[in-house]
Amino acid sequence: MRLPLRIELTRNAQKDLRKVPDYIGQKLAKWVRAVTDQGLQSVRKIPGWHDEPLKGDRQGQRSIRLSDSYRAIYKEFEVRGVLELIEIQEVNKHEY
Repeated sequence: MRLPLRIELTRNAQKDLRKVPDYIGQKLAKWVRAVTDQGLQSVRKIPGWHDEPLKGDRQGQRSIRLSDSYRAIYKEFEVRGVLELIEIQEVNKHEY
């Protein structure tokens, strides 16, 4: 049996959502619905979200790809049953 997961947005994530294009907010809402309906572990297995753990300063956090240009950073707090959306980042292509 899967415990319900409460999804919270940090102030940064709320601020970021006001700046991104509407389709990014819609895509994030779709991911939130999927997590609510299917559970986080099931949604992590869907390749289209590119859910991956982060390293370095962001160890313990994960990201999902909302588009080629945007990703959402989140952290799961299993004990509290909370998934915290930390920020929505615009990913720029690196110049080599």
